[in-house]
Amino acid sequence: MEEKQSQISTFVGMGLIFLLLFLWMQYSKPPEQPEQAAEQTSAPQQAAAPQQAAPLNQPVAQAVTDSANQVMTNARFGPFAAAGAGKEQFETLENDLVKLTFSTKGGRIKEVFLKKFEKISADSAGTETKNPVRLLEDDKNRFEYELPVNGTAAGKILSSDLYFTATKNGNTLTFRADAGQGRYFEQRYTLRADDYAIDYQVSGNGLQNVLSQQQLRLNWVNHLDKLEKNQTYERTMSSVYFKKSSDSPDYCDCRNNDVESLGQEPVQWFAHSNQFFNTSVLANGFAFREFVGETMMFTDADPDLKLLRTTAVVPFESGVANMTLYSGPNEFDRLRAMGSNLEDIIPFGASIFGAINRWVMHPIFEFLSRYIGMAGIVILMLTLLVKLLVYPLTYRMVLSQSKMSALKPQLEALKKKHGDDQQAMSVETMKLYSTYGVNPLGGCLPVLLQMPIWFALYRFFPASIEFRQQSFLWATDLSSYDSIMQLPFHLPFGAGSHISLFTLIWVVTTLWYTWYSMKQMDASSMQNDQMKVMKYMQYFMPVMFMFFFNSFASGLTLYLCFSNILNIGQTVVTKQFLIDNEKIKAKLEVQKNKPKKTGGFRERLENAMKEQQKLKEEQEKKAAKKK
Repeated sequence: MEEKQSQISTFVGMGLIFLLLFLWMQYSKPPEQPEQAAEQTSAPQQAAAPQQAAPLNQPVAQAVTDSANQVMTNARFGPFAAAGAGKEQFETLENDLVKLTFSTKGGRIKEVFLKKFEKISADSAGTETKNPVRLLEDDKNRFEYELPVNGTAAGKILSSDLYFTATKNGNTLTFRADAGQGRYFEQRYTLRADDYAIDYQVSGNGLQNVLSQQQLRLNWVNHLDKLEKNQTYERTMSSVYFKKSSDSPDYCDCRNNDVESLGQEPVQWFAHSNQFFNTSVLANGFAFREFVGETMMFTDADPDLKLLRTTAVVPFESGVANMTLYSGPNEFDRLRAMGSNLEDIIPFGASIFGAINRWVMHPIFEFLSRYIGMAGIVILMLTLLVKLLVYPLTYRMVLSQSKMSALKPQLEALKKKHGDDQQAMSVETMKLYSTYGVNPLGGCLPVLLQMPIWFALYRFFPASIEFRQQSFLWATDLSSYDSIMQLPFHLPFGAGSHISLFTLIWVVTTLWYTWYSMKQMDASSMQNDQMKVMKYMQYFMPVMFMFFFNSFASGLTLYLCFSNILNIGQTVVTKQFLIDNEKIKAKLEVQKNKPKKTGGFRERLENAMKEQQKLKEEQEKKAAKKK
């Protein structure tokens, strides 16, 4: 029934518009003059005739035009017709951290100016420039509500098409769209002191019969600005995040176009996040429904970083919806104080690696930063702390290497005995290690235990805003790559068009440490093909990783450089001052004479290798008989 009434109203409105246009065309026609009079009239008189008629026609035409516009406005906006026309004006709210600019058209935030942050951009020559960080500043952005208004041509109107009346009281700004007869739609913003959070209320007065449904649909379109030097990495760490009421926070795919639609599942909050900044909308006392989040990838050639879209239904049965807006930096403690796991916007990683970053690395870094003002030195202290924690394992690794070195004479004898028979050599080598109680894999344990820390730090440095634009030595931003040379071409594997010195130092120190460690091992054990491949892979891998780390956060490569240097120092000091090779040889002889336990993994491995050796010998005998 309502739909039929709407259609009748539309047809009536269109009929009136055509009638008014017809009347305007009739009244605007110039008056006809007799042909004879026209012939006797001079040229100046002919020119003056229209000038005399114009004053008589213009007021009528203007009145008809105004009437037609009013009819169209009424058909489009219904009771909100008074708010359907106006002039856009701007209002501001600010504190020591942020300045918000609002537009009366739509009553929305036009721009968020962050006073304590800058963005760095580099040209093709590598020259860097700094500009203020502004969020939500793109003219293509939209933040609007669909109001299901009765009596309108489309059955709904958009708040972005309405002109609101602004009232400012302290740090509270109220926008009201008039619906006539004391009715209105209102948005109220209150900026908190010394914070990036905004108390946000959407309400209505007398709209029960104006709205066909007691709910609003929020449409949010956000073109993210490029804020970081490494735009490729920034793009992969920017997305739409959301928190379902019954689950942990989630997000749209960061590396591809993606759409997430949750239907009627309740959502507590959603956010549009850059690498280090975000704008979030949190529901207070209700839940969003019909949430749809969408991301669209752009390239480096596009002026914007990425396109994010969100739609959600806001319940409006009570005529009030209270929310909290946050538009500012991804500071862990500040986001955590907002509640509902909003701090999970920071891309520290999932599972155990994210937990290490949130509850181990971040608290340690925060504690050290209270006493050390330079982020690079904090990374050094963090590296030193990790090395001290794993030093017992490092000592066992060096001790295992020393034991293997002490067995070189026996290994050389086995090499002479078995020659090129690699399988027999492997069986006898394992037996020798078992006899003397040497674990050939003992040197791998420290590396394996440190791998979770390395994987965690891989996400920690480029996600922590504390490292953003923090300089150390030649690096200007520890959250992005360091560059000592700009190249006129792009390196392969996404390495960029620059040279990272921290990455080169890491490669050189890794190769040196690999060479030093290999030198301590028995040369004869490296003669079979598998060991040779492993040997060359240890030299090849750092070179390959050089391309990967060249465009990565310099905080991580700095950590890896410090780690290599400390590894070398710990190994040399341990070998020179803490390891007694003569005592090791004596202990090995004692171990040799001890009764050996039966069973265990090592014995099963030896038996398997022996069975494999017997099978090989039998196959060789059969092959010889056939010949």
